Amino acid sequence: MKALTFTAPGKFKLTDKPKPQIVDPADAIVRVTLASICSSDLHIMHGAVPQAVPGVTVGHEMTGIVEAVGRDVTKVRPGDRVAVNVETYCGECFYCRRGYVNNCTSGGWKLGCRIDGGQAEYVRVPFADNGLTPIPDNVSDSSALFVGDILATGYWAAKISEISEEDTVLIIGAGPTGLCTLECVRLYTPRNIIVCEPDESRRRFVSEHYPQAIAVTPEQCGETVRALTDNRGADRVIEVAGGTDTFQMAWLHARPNATVTIVALYESNQTLPLPMMYGKNLTFKTGGVDACDCDKIMQLISIGKIDTTPLITHTFPLSRINEAYSIFADKSDNIIKAAIYPD
Repeated sequence: MKALTFTAPGKFKLTDKPKPQIVDPADAIVRVTLASICSSDLHIMHGAVPQAVPGVTVGHEMTGIVEAVGRDVTKVRPGDRVAVNVETYCGECFYCRRGYVNNCTSGGWKLGCRIDGGQAEYVRVPFADNGLTPIPDNVSDSSALFVGDILATGYWAAKISEISEEDTVLIIGAGPTGLCTLECVRLYTPRNIIVCEPDESRRRFVSEHYPQAIAVTPEQCGETVRALTDNRGADRVIEVAGGTDTFQMAWLHARPNATVTIVALYESNQTLPLPMMYGKNLTFKTGGVDACDCDKIMQLISIGKIDTTPLITHTFPLSRINEAYSIFADKSDNIIKAAIYPD
């Protein structure tokens, strides 16, 4: 089968690999019907993910059809349409029992990083009862494509931020994960939603698709936040951009006693200037997504509460995936997300 392979830092290559086989009774083999490229894939390409294994098939955003299951799999069966979860988790360890599946002692982010992922024709999914979410008949592959990763991240970020209807929420970054976060923040109906994004086309996308949100430039951000909060600052800040100065922007624009949720993946160390923060009494929540709410997210899509299909701005066959990477990495042609389909 064809598979996009991480051959060395800075190099991905479309190669021929054997079709994966079941190696554990909890495995499933999924024939990939749609995949996508994530910013985390770019981090692997740039050599910023030390745990990434050279030779691995990259990709962790995908839908597909179950082709085979191990004897211990009960949730899905061959022929089922499924979304694949970015997290591999056992469901039984100390962390999984508490919902911290990102820290599963047997998993975490493995697909497309430490084991073969889904920018390929087939993928093996360990712990398939946890790693696969059935897709309802009224939900398309395009609608379900982001359930297992960036939409799960947005849902988790909104949930752990503990948003109330009285809050002003600042989202930093209107890239794909930022837009998925916006989709999920809307579910809590806060008083104000501000989205800070330097790219004009993405601000325009926010304005066109999410008229209840206020899209601003970084230069406008502070003034807008202060104007909507009687100079207090945002009640909840969700940092999704991972830029050189966005971490500082997050805590600066938060009011005292606010919650700052960091879901961005940085490529360099960030500084926590505690003397400057002293007295703000901020609560920081950080880290990788605990993607254990995919069934809930899929239900919200099914009933029309969430729709991320407008984020798919480009489509490519697997044979042209390198072209898709080039456009996505350069943020050219107003791309937000690319869908990759088998040739």
